[in-house]
Amino acid sequence: MCYCCCPPAVTALLCLWVKSGFSKGSVAGALTFFPPNPAFYKFQRCSSTGEELPDDDDDDNDNDDDDDNDIDDENFVENVGGNESSTDPSSSSSFRENKSRKKKQIKKSTNTKTKDNNKKQEESLSDRTKKLQERSRRKYNKDSRDASNGVTYKFIPDSRIPKPRFDGSITCTKLYNRKAKSYIATVIYRVKNSTDDTKTLIYSHGNATDIGAMSYMQAILAKNLKINVVMYDYSGYGASGGMPLENNTYSDIETVYDYVCNYVANGKEDRIIVYGQSVGSGPTCYIATKRNVNAIILHSPFTSGMRVLTPSRALACLDIFPNIDRIKKTKCPVFIIHGVQDEEVDISHGHSLYEAVDPIFKRDHWWVPDRGHNDITEGPGKMGEYIRRLRAFIQSLDNVDSSSADEGIETTLVQKGVMIRR
Repeated sequence: MCYCCCPPAVTALLCLWVKSGFSKGSVAGALTFFPPNPAFYKFQRCSSTGEELPDDDDDDNDNDDDDDNDIDDENFVENVGGNESSTDPSSSSSFRENKSRKKKQIKKSTNTKTKDNNKKQEESLSDRTKKLQERSRRKYNKDSRDASNGVTYKFIPDSRIPKPRFDGSITCTKLYNRKAKSYIATVIYRVKNSTDDTKTLIYSHGNATDIGAMSYMQAILAKNLKINVVMYDYSGYGASGGMPLENNTYSDIETVYDYVCNYVANGKEDRIIVYGQSVGSGPTCYIATKRNVNAIILHSPFTSGMRVLTPSRALACLDIFPNIDRIKKTKCPVFIIHGVQDEEVDISHGHSLYEAVDPIFKRDHWWVPDRGHNDITEGPGKMGEYIRRLRAFIQSLDNVDSSSADEGIETTLVQKGVMIRR
């Protein structure tokens, strides 16, 4: 490994990639997922008779020293300019020798410091992975016992989270993810007087939040859009077991989708909408290519994980969540929201995704002029505009005349040079 020219964070990630047997998932987990610790909610365990059970083995709040888990990507080359001024300039030969000697010493010292720092970061990432694996094992054993004993749960958001007025029901459960061999914490917001025709929105959240921190927003969406909302925590987040890995997020949303289809949407796939915010755009675009969905909403999405860091494809082997490729294959209406001032995921990602959508399924986008990555709904009137735009999009899904839709499809196919036979 070249310690002298590679940025420390990149070097650490590449070392982790090699040590993990070239596992892209290990790198993705270290680079992408940052579960809140402690979580912004609790799943209160209850017996089959409804009595609250003590958390005799509470491992959700692993309050270890997280300082060594941070990746520091600062420049380690020290500024030593000016030190040579102490050399007597009257002897040019002596000056050159001292300068050369100091340069060698500085280079050696810098390389040593950089190498040591890279090694620490590599060990930090490895330690973090080991801790997550141990947490996953404990959670699986605990959740398996609870499932066998008929334990149920009550959803208790953190006391700091506002509680909106919501006259529907809020229930929670843990769904077994067979592929990841873990249990996924899931919260269901059912609107009052829900019917078989009520739409259900599956919400995939960002990377540094959880279903507790987002509970206020989900209740607002359910109440004002008059739809059911189902939100889940990725593997390794909050009360969910498993490891925070790219592939696990795919099986997480597959598990949630199947549950929603069978127990919330009453088997009606055409009543399911998928919503992905930031990193949530990854599993959202994935499920839209694997299951039938009514529509897609992407909020501050990215074209792919590695493209957020660099447009170069030199590290394409480590890329995750290829949304730009998957969005081209979707066969349902797509609504994209992105802040023009987004400094975490540049709005160019939103533009590229919008352009990649099949013209048949493009809907009006919303480029929010004075907002960034996480503040789309903040500020006077922003929440109201957000709800109005979502409501208009969802209502439009039922207002499309089948004949006009067929004509639109026919026109597009003709433009693409496809022969249409009657």
